[in-house]
Amino acid sequence: MDNQKIKELADKYGTPTFVFDEKSLKERMRKIKEIVGDTVSLCYSIKANPFLIPAMEEVTDRLEVCSPGELDICKALHVPSEKIVYSGVCKTRENVKEAVEYGAYAYTAESVLHVEYLQMEGREKNKKLPVLLRLNAGSQFGMPESDVLRIIENRDKFDFLDIVGIHYFAGTQRGKIKQQIEELKMLADFFDDVKTRYGFVLERLEYGPGLPVSYFANESFEDTLKPVKELADALKDIASRCRLTVEMGRFFVSECGMYLSKVMDIKSNKDTNYMIIDGGMNHVTYLGQVMGMKVPVIEHIKGDGDENAAGYVMPAVSGMKDENEEKDYAICGSLCTTADVLVRKVPFKNLEIGDLLVFFNIGAYSVTEGIYLFLSRTMPRIVLIKEDGTTALVRDYVETSKINTINKYL
Repeated sequence: MDNQKIKELADKYGTPTFVFDEKSLKERMRKIKEIVGDTVSLCYSIKANPFLIPAMEEVTDRLEVCSPGELDICKALHVPSEKIVYSGVCKTRENVKEAVEYGAYAYTAESVLHVEYLQMEGREKNKKLPVLLRLNAGSQFGMPESDVLRIIENRDKFDFLDIVGIHYFAGTQRGKIKQQIEELKMLADFFDDVKTRYGFVLERLEYGPGLPVSYFANESFEDTLKPVKELADALKDIASRCRLTVEMGRFFVSECGMYLSKVMDIKSNKDTNYMIIDGGMNHVTYLGQVMGMKVPVIEHIKGDGDENAAGYVMPAVSGMKDENEEKDYAICGSLCTTADVLVRKVPFKNLEIGDLLVFFNIGAYSVTEGIYLFLSRTMPRIVLIKEDGTTALVRDYVETSKINTINKYL
């Protein structure tokens, strides 16, 4: 999208605003599908960005739901139950009951307790439930191998469960593809061991490779599909042994998002020039961003100035304007905390109040991961660019002051 179209979006919808491009997203997903082939299914982890569910429903086989709230979103959008993999920690019996009532392609069991909940719910509904046992990968998620094997060994006691396979996810932004290749070999060996030891065939593997995405200016954007290309042969190999679903969020959707913000103020103190934007760390979060030391991909687009400040800019500030001189700026947000520094040092030419800053590769997590309630700032608008090029406002500004107000009558 060229700068003129981005500016038109900012003029139409204002700032701060998240913009998600469904057309570019679907094109990326089609390319990924071509790379992995028809034997590999794709699952979108909706926690990365729930506003992309309708688009991703069209181009993926499954949607991973990790909480009761995410299930409510899917219900509201009438997502077919057979597309849902119901996952997540901290499930209650009531959560499991609600999920089973809606239905799912499979239910992930994070613990022995979850297995028991699913068994109870299956018995109550007189329905056999398809279950993926989550194998621990070195974190708080999933079960140790000993628990998984014990459940499989005693599967006759779980007569309302159909143990269909394994769920495995080790982490995100994992750039050494050799690790994923070794994991897939380990999982293939595990499936073979279960068959040999118990005479039981695990039919499905829900696998999250956590492929890396590029965020920062010093990283390569030459071929952002390279990680999946490097892993493709290993995925196809294990897909020849079982029904494989590759589950990701960040790798799928990061590139489709932009965050539009406006320069609200400019000032200088000693050797540092500061700009204040109408957003901040409450909206913009990149995994790996370390106290503003890394520079994401940012576009500076000239605005129409600040009509409220016209004629009242002090000479010291207006003197900073020099179209031919590049100056370093710290990009700071609208929160009253010294931590709200998005970038500590990045050069711009002819920066003025009212200009537009566009943060790219922000399609994943920022829209839900920011500290939105801090200081009761307004939450951004969310705009979708449809496949035909039209735009839609899918969420208006949200005043968080209403959420942060005490009920004095309690």
